[in-house]
Amino acid sequence: MIFTFDNSENKEHLYLQVYHYYRDLILSRRLPPGSRMPSLRTCARDLHLSRTTVESAYLQLAADGYIVSRAQSGYYVTDIARQQPSPPKSQKPELPPVRYNFASSGVDRESFRFDLWQRYLKSALRQNDRLLSYGEPQGEADFRQVLSDYVRQGRNITCSPDDIVIGAGVQSLLHILCPLIRDKKTVSFPTSSFIQGSTVFSDYGFDVRYRNKDSGVIYVSPAHMTKWGEIMPVSRRMELLRHVRERNSLIIEDDFENEFVYLQKPTPSLFSLSGGRGVVYIGSFSRLLLPSIRISFMILPPELSEAYRKKSACYNQTASKAEQIALCQFIRDGHLGAQIRRLKRLYSAKMKQLLAEIQNVFGSGCRVQVGAAGTALALTIPSSRSGSELKKTARAEGLRLEILEEASGSVTLLLSCSAIPSEDFRPACELLKKLL
Repeated sequence: MIFTFDNSENKEHLYLQVYHYYRDLILSRRLPPGSRMPSLRTCARDLHLSRTTVESAYLQLAADGYIVSRAQSGYYVTDIARQQPSPPKSQKPELPPVRYNFASSGVDRESFRFDLWQRYLKSALRQNDRLLSYGEPQGEADFRQVLSDYVRQGRNITCSPDDIVIGAGVQSLLHILCPLIRDKKTVSFPTSSFIQGSTVFSDYGFDVRYRNKDSGVIYVSPAHMTKWGEIMPVSRRMELLRHVRERNSLIIEDDFENEFVYLQKPTPSLFSLSGGRGVVYIGSFSRLLLPSIRISFMILPPELSEAYRKKSACYNQTASKAEQIALCQFIRDGHLGAQIRRLKRLYSAKMKQLLAEIQNVFGSGCRVQVGAAGTALALTIPSSRSGSELKKTARAEGLRLEILEEASGSVTLLLSCSAIPSEDFRPACELLKKLL
């Protein structure tokens, strides 16, 4: 390797060129560990540079661990080349881009008015004095007031703004809730698919169970009992409330996708049916707006609300203050109600079209389960392949699938219509049939 100067207009400082020259020699082991570097005088003479330039390069090499100085002896190469990690090898095979995504939990591009939201964000960012401070730990006061009005009108929930806690997603709220309910010790989830929630509870030492109503905490999603949108009937809700009252248990009501109810009238929330006792209500705006807008809220019953306020100052707010301000005015101006109506029209139409395309492509050789809410359906089809094999083969063809269940000679898939365009339903179903 011959050292040459770069005399271009954007050239590095000369000492850095010398530094990179010797660094490359060391890393390629052409200067092996333990070998002595040329003296400053010799190097300056051979490279036709000043001693100061060479000394600066050597000092930088020493600072980065490539050489070490020994008194009265000079500079020597370290064994840093042996310690350099080998470049990571990709473990994932190269796959074609996804053409049809039935497994996405995203949203339809046409479901959200980006231009309108941008106006509210810009308005929030103009509130200079307000943005100079950190957000309130519990959430912005005016936003919590708007939320208390929103849940009273939409879910018949009567609560004070002081009972509402804002956070960036459900997990952040559970991190606040778990220390308040440690005495419950056990928690039950409907299925093992509630990974994010069960992970938080497990981290706090709770005994995590599934479909066990004798647990200290029962986590339910009444409007999303199954992934294809079955809704918990009112009779079952009343029975559950009676059970937890008798056992002094606590219900966490995750009202996920309650707004996407098409085939029946929305049922009352557990929080409203209980009169606000023994139930923690959790709501989120990720499905109503955009997944990237991480704003969720939690309504605490009186006994937990009081316990939270005693330590609320110990928590930092995780949700964006600017987005809270923007969403507050967005709701005040009636746009959230309009957005919900827009989503119902869009997704109910897409679900009907997806169901029609499935019936056209697969005919009577399949079984479809459709709930009263949500943006997905369950499709059971004959298959000689295992679910994992079908999923892998489909992905290689640009089709993403989610496997719900496998049985002898059949597989059940969850097909979401939320992110895939309507015009892709037919070709995606035809590709799936071809793979089978």
